[in-house]
Amino acid sequence: MKKVSLSRIHRRKTRVSSDMLGTPERPRISVYRSSKHIYAQAIDDVSGTTLASYSSSQVVVKGAEKNSKTKKASQVGKELAKLLQEKKISKGIFDRGASSYLGRVKALCEGLREAGITI
Repeated sequence: MKKVSLSRIHRRKTRVSSDMLGTPERPRISVYRSSKHIYAQAIDDVSGTTLASYSSSQVVVKGAEKNSKTKKASQVGKELAKLLQEKKISKGIFDRGASSYLGRVKALCEGLREAGITI
């Protein structure tokens, strides 16, 4: 596996996120992916507040079968979309941070779209 320095990760995150600005009507949906969990939050950059957040540690496993991390990421997207729709928010800007738009990050974004959030 290739080692990537923290400064390189920071530069990538800055490059991806620099042009994004969330508003109360269209918040920035920021994603953080760790080795075990995935976290997503809707941020209003104008006032500097978090409107809603959800993580895979909050996902309830249904039945005896264990969900994969990708399925949990999709559920996180759907649950975050429910929280946003309760606040009458239907649009968002997707901020993937330093992560590539593959696997769990893509599943989370598609979960948001399936639940009715326009990205």
